[in-house]
Amino acid sequence: MQINLFKYLLLFVMVLTTAIGSVYSQPSSLAAGAKKFSADPQLKHATWAMVVADASTGKIVFDHNGQVGLMPASTLKVLTSVSAFEMLGKTYRYKTVFGYSGTIANQLLDGDMIISGSGDPSLGSWRYEQTKPARILDNIIAALNRDGIKKIKGNIITDTTGWNHEAVPDGWIWQDLANYYGAGAHKINWHENQFDIFLRSPNQVGAAVEIVSTSPELKGIQLVSMLRAGAKGSGDNAYVYFIPGTSSGLIRGTIPAGENRFSISGAHPLPPLQLHEELHAALDMSSIEVEKNNNGVQKEELKELYIHQSPPLDSLVYWFMRKSINLYGEAFVKTIGWKNKGEASTSAGVDFIRSYWEKKGIEADAINIVDGSGLSPQNRITAMALVQSLQYARKASWYSSFYESLPVYNGMKLKSGSINGARAYAGYHKASNGKEYTISIMVNNYSGSSATVVKKMFQLLDQLK
Repeated sequence: MQINLFKYLLLFVMVLTTAIGSVYSQPSSLAAGAKKFSADPQLKHATWAMVVADASTGKIVFDHNGQVGLMPASTLKVLTSVSAFEMLGKTYRYKTVFGYSGTIANQLLDGDMIISGSGDPSLGSWRYEQTKPARILDNIIAALNRDGIKKIKGNIITDTTGWNHEAVPDGWIWQDLANYYGAGAHKINWHENQFDIFLRSPNQVGAAVEIVSTSPELKGIQLVSMLRAGAKGSGDNAYVYFIPGTSSGLIRGTIPAGENRFSISGAHPLPPLQLHEELHAALDMSSIEVEKNNNGVQKEELKELYIHQSPPLDSLVYWFMRKSINLYGEAFVKTIGWKNKGEASTSAGVDFIRSYWEKKGIEADAINIVDGSGLSPQNRITAMALVQSLQYARKASWYSSFYESLPVYNGMKLKSGSINGARAYAGYHKASNGKEYTISIMVNNYSGSSATVVKKMFQLLDQLK
């Protein structure tokens, strides 16, 4: 009887050991992989952090420098997206009112036509059928035709009052500001505040490069090319420079020699002006005359002609995460500030985000951020804070929308982050044994090529497969 009991006890221990081993084999191999990763020459002068949690229980199964604040680059968009879902709601829609002041009689609008925005980052975007510029302009013309308006005796006013006019957050670098990924968030945005520049370069290296055209055609903006032709195959080394809020810019750097229509993309410094001018042109095409009158009725008497609503927030977050559109993140942060603190500024939004998550158990000092997109090299956040926000999302009603927004890297649902000297990933993974993990990994100040360090990061993450 004693022998049989011993056999059963031994069998029970073996089964338990096997079960435990199957659950924790990946984190154990992860520890060995992390040791190898730390010793890699590319990380000799680097700081890196990684936190892995059991997604089902929230228990931390691996932690290396999890409480060290590092540059997250675009993995900061994880926290911004979670915050937007939580604080604005997945069905939240921005509204832009196209209205008027004064009176309408005998086909005459005696007053101003007014555009009152709310910070919609998708207004005029090409990503959605209902937001394309032509569709919105057609809807405005249709509203004017519905009311029989053939002439506007007044001005077209873009109302940007009540919104912080510092479109670009503190901490963004000069080289980023006027390029498409550095578009600032205004109360009235248009075409994602982006335009394309088409360039022609001669065959001679070092010769001046000519600006051929822009799309859309820039209204009220002057661009000067200081570009030179580089060696063939040298790629895009061109950068646009604007002083924020001004109408003159220049392009410096090089593009390859022998190009007839080489394209780069810039960030429009004055998107309300671009919308204003495009609407003016659409009215002219529709034979609706605008007779400017500086004595127009004040905008406080705004009456609605047409209201444009953005796609719901979950749709905006999808593109924000999939295409890493910095503008969307900055708009979300300002909107959070406006809705919760009555101030549409980056600082108000960031302050509310930090205080909100502190109440949910994420230390405020673990979220030292200055924007919502991760573009600033001044941002610092811990891998632990990102994992905590990802874990919070799993229990939220909007989780499926958030999960769907995450891209796939290395066979895992991860948001990537890339900025000079920093690479990062954060998200979820389901292992081959069914175990689910929540992950954040960041590497700052690595040496050598980014492609090589990313490959090694993926090799480390492979230990969770």
